Amino acid sequence: QVQLVESGGGSVQAGGSLRLSCAVSGRSFSSTGMGWFRQAPGKEREFVASRSWGGGITIYADSVKGRFTISRDNAKNTVYLQMNSLKPEDTAVYYCAARPTGRVSRSHDEYDYWGQGTQVTVSS
Repeated sequence: QVQLVESGGGSVQAGGSLRLSCAVSGRSFSSTGMGWFRQAPGKEREFVASRSWGGGITIYADSVKGRFTISRDNAKNTVYLQMNSLKPEDTAVYYCAARPTGRVSRSHDEYDYWGQGTQVTVSS
């Protein structure tokens, strides 16, 4: 059974930073493509960022490009989302996701495993 556990959420003022972590267990982490998604109240889950298994390819949603960075430490089976210059519109529950193929993807349908989510609240 694959498990993903997120941590690092919290409340921050606009312009601040947070780093989310996602610990993966139960399968070979180095062969998985990893992604971050978020869901705000009353809205659909949306893509944030994805990184390939080798780390060579990363993609971002336009809304976070230049502010967020996805990274991974294969030795620790952990993926990170560094969020800088946070805005109130970044407020959401953030989810970590994994897919068996090592490639990136923007589509939540292509991810098989999900964490429980961590709340990020940005106040103005």
